[in-house]
Amino acid sequence: MSHNMFDGYKLLAVLVLWLGTSAQDKHTVHVHAAQHQEHQEHTAHGSVGLEKVVLVIQSQRNSYHVRQAVERKVEILHQAAELGKGVPVVVLLHELSEYEGNWSILPVLPQLFATYGQSAFWFFFIEDETRVRLAAVLQVLHRYQVQEEWFLGKRLHDNEASIIHHYAFSEDPSSFGYPDPAAGWALSSPLLRRLAERIQHEHLKSDFTIDWKHEIALYIWEEGNGPELTAVPEFCTEPRQNCATTFTTYLPNCGDPVSKNDLFVAVKTCQKFHSERVPVVKATWEKDAGFLEYYSDVTDASIPTINLGVPNTERGHCGKTFAILKRFLSKAVPKTEWLLIADDDTLISLPRLRRLLRCYDPKEAVSLGERYGYGLVFNGYSYTTGGGGMVLNRVAVSRLLSSGCSCYSDDAPDDMVLGRCFTLLGVPITHSPLFHQAQPDDYSNALISLQEAISFHKHWNIDPMAVYKHWLQDTHPLDEL
Repeated sequence: MSHNMFDGYKLLAVLVLWLGTSAQDKHTVHVHAAQHQEHQEHTAHGSVGLEKVVLVIQSQRNSYHVRQAVERKVEILHQAAELGKGVPVVVLLHELSEYEGNWSILPVLPQLFATYGQSAFWFFFIEDETRVRLAAVLQVLHRYQVQEEWFLGKRLHDNEASIIHHYAFSEDPSSFGYPDPAAGWALSSPLLRRLAERIQHEHLKSDFTIDWKHEIALYIWEEGNGPELTAVPEFCTEPRQNCATTFTTYLPNCGDPVSKNDLFVAVKTCQKFHSERVPVVKATWEKDAGFLEYYSDVTDASIPTINLGVPNTERGHCGKTFAILKRFLSKAVPKTEWLLIADDDTLISLPRLRRLLRCYDPKEAVSLGERYGYGLVFNGYSYTTGGGGMVLNRVAVSRLLSSGCSCYSDDAPDDMVLGRCFTLLGVPITHSPLFHQAQPDDYSNALISLQEAISFHKHWNIDPMAVYKHWLQDTHPLDEL
């Protein structure tokens, strides 16, 4: 997207924010802050009941994730009733407003504080597969003075300087901690109050949201002016003794995998990479595809590749991607419910992807992958990153193409254009952390070592065959359908 168009969107979003409800929200935040501070002055150390906890389930709008989030809410409220120590407020993130960008957390902080900050002492965030032991959570929270600023969680850190974190703390990547969202993380109300006020007065350093958990930790830390993450050993992913939270999996068992013949795979390539990247695909994950085509700027019968009549571009590839979408709906290829668009330097586990797809309703428009955001604090949009693999179903592709939404140039960023189009159409961008835009070393080893990753991207300075074998190839794959 051109800079002029981006600037126009940003200006419009800022005007809407400041001329719409923002003035009232700001006033509400300040009033609640004063009331909240007066209330907290009378609160003794360790006297927090569940009624002082707002538990936010980081839900998504896709129907599968809504069901999972509702199930967690029911479990939590039932547990609270049995425990008899008050009832927490349980909030589903996607229900707080119609704004889809709340997943990045920062945009929703003013609303959370304005709505619940007057009475709540803690805001505790979990994912829709995070299991919670409320009694143990209360024991953890009792250790911390509610009048102070606290940022609690299971501590992750980078093993090496990471491109997805803009190489922050490159001299000592392990020195900075950020929370594992699967284990749950918490903000004390005084900290949330200050963040809610800041977010309404400051511009973020970047318009892009790439890894929200690292970015919110940076925002809270505020170059040393705010608190660092306090590691809480009871916030767990793997079950062990004394855990307040545990996590099941990002790759749930929703039944038999989608058939390999119901997933069409489109690989984007170009002539200069035919001899370098395509052989890696053929030697690793091509064999797991039922239907796969390579799309290039030239026809090469030895691969074979298909020339869609779109000239190759150095970046963006929007023209090529939209040509792939049109071909997917045409009679030129077998009719399938699902489409994967991948780069020629994407490494992917198709068996794991097909297991994940079983959780999603093919009759509902689905755009699935690793979710990034642009301008989310100012009413921007989300998109699925192209390098990690973009998964669309037939309903989503049909809605997109029939809407008339299209590229403004062949070299526009295809993933961002698709995201903008789906946002305008009201189709949610569904996130799975099993897709990865970058290489394994760019992610916390403690995080990805517990995942069954679906994809990684880029061949820079690595042996892609070794990466595929270590991270993506199942030793005992499930029977193919």
